[in-house]
Amino acid sequence: MIGQNALVIGLARQGMAVIKHLADGDTSVIATDLRSAEDLATPIQDLSSYAINFVLGEHPLSLLDGVDIIFVSGGVPLDIPLLQEARAKGIPLSNDSQLVLEQLPCRVVGITGSSGKTTTTLLTGKIIAASQTYKNVWVGGNVGNPLLLDMHEMTDQDIAIMELSSFQLEIMTSSPHIAGVLNVSPNHLDRHSNMQEYVMAKEHILDGQQSDDIAVLGWDNEITRRMSKRVNGHCWGFSMNSDANFDDGCFIKNEKIMLRRDGVTNSILPCQEVGLLGAHNLMNVIAASALAAAAGIEVDAIQAGICDFDGVPHRMELITEVNGVRWVNDTMATTPDRTIAALKAFDDPVILLLGGKDKKLPWHVLAQEIQSGVKNIILFGEAAPAIKRELEGAWYEYKLEVGARFGEQYGTQFADEGSGSERLVKESTAGEAADSDPIPVITNLLETAGMEQAVEAAHTLSNPGDVVLLAPGCTSYDQFSDAIERGECYRDLVVNLS
Repeated sequence: MIGQNALVIGLARQGMAVIKHLADGDTSVIATDLRSAEDLATPIQDLSSYAINFVLGEHPLSLLDGVDIIFVSGGVPLDIPLLQEARAKGIPLSNDSQLVLEQLPCRVVGITGSSGKTTTTLLTGKIIAASQTYKNVWVGGNVGNPLLLDMHEMTDQDIAIMELSSFQLEIMTSSPHIAGVLNVSPNHLDRHSNMQEYVMAKEHILDGQQSDDIAVLGWDNEITRRMSKRVNGHCWGFSMNSDANFDDGCFIKNEKIMLRRDGVTNSILPCQEVGLLGAHNLMNVIAASALAAAAGIEVDAIQAGICDFDGVPHRMELITEVNGVRWVNDTMATTPDRTIAALKAFDDPVILLLGGKDKKLPWHVLAQEIQSGVKNIILFGEAAPAIKRELEGAWYEYKLEVGARFGEQYGTQFADEGSGSERLVKESTAGEAADSDPIPVITNLLETAGMEQAVEAAHTLSNPGDVVLLAPGCTSYDQFSDAIERGECYRDLVVNLS
């Protein structure tokens, strides 16, 4: 790209990496961001040694004059007027991940999905590093450091593991040598216009693969399983079921993680030796095992990497136990589906903290899931009123369904137990039959202003044996810069309790 003129939109982590990489390669760079120079004082200072032209506080269409290519940061919507005009003019769009795939000298494993990406990416890196099959293992992309910053140190004896989001994939045309699609469920519908558009973005990870490349697909998810028809090279799978119909991949049989490769099946390790909480994390381990095996890693190294993996901060992280109450941080559970997965990890009563900035995702499945096992729901943040409306609406429909199902058999009535909370009350006329199949109890619902008030309320409501779980089901951008900052705030508040 020497001698070309590049426009970089967005001065966050990805944009900064692109600017430095391009400027080091003698590309003329214009950087633009809607934030002011005052707000961007730190990144501007970081770029002070480079000859960068900044246009801040606006995206005028004149930015396109003389531009050969545009690099779009993941947080920048593709429907802004500047990018609509760029497409009309035929100016190509790219991003940091596209640059990595075009220029890296080594083999690349790319991982995407609606959930589990970060845990699977880091665990895959851990497993491959344990094998010492490659000289160096580089892990980055949407997690950790952008790989562009380390590319000058990489050789063809290395391997890179990349986490890729739909925001990156939707404009990418290159694919990794090994592409993992973990699962697809509703997510980011505040960014993608509909579910079909979101699925298409995820599918882009497969479209540039060649005949000798490998796709590793989540077989228990209907959408990702159907992607097998799009695979250009070899198709692997991973599943919780032993009868999944793929030739190569990982699965569960007799409570053990198994690997089937080239017609030979081997046991990796018993499921009980996986130290991570929750069935969803067991699925992440199976996925990472399949991805590592696809990269040529042997069973003993896969086992060693799994056993040496302690999990990822802010993902089902046990912070502490105070007076018999466990406090768990799963701030990265930013969709209702991830909240459900977190809830399923616990048999003890749960006080659930929900809230943040809503992504316009459906809440009705979560509303049904929390009929049992959840002691209290504490709402916080911008989305709290909307979540309350959604849950109460879903509960009302569920109440009618339960009433129709159990009313004649047990004699059921509904009682109002105060603002924001309804409870199904059973008047048993069926003796022991009622006890064997009780009507679920609707959970108490409390709305608070923010994280501090939510933690205080949870502390007040909790009893020994309870679990207080932050699994917000929303993004953090209403009150925090990102989900990690939200998790650190929660952790600090909890530690102060003890």
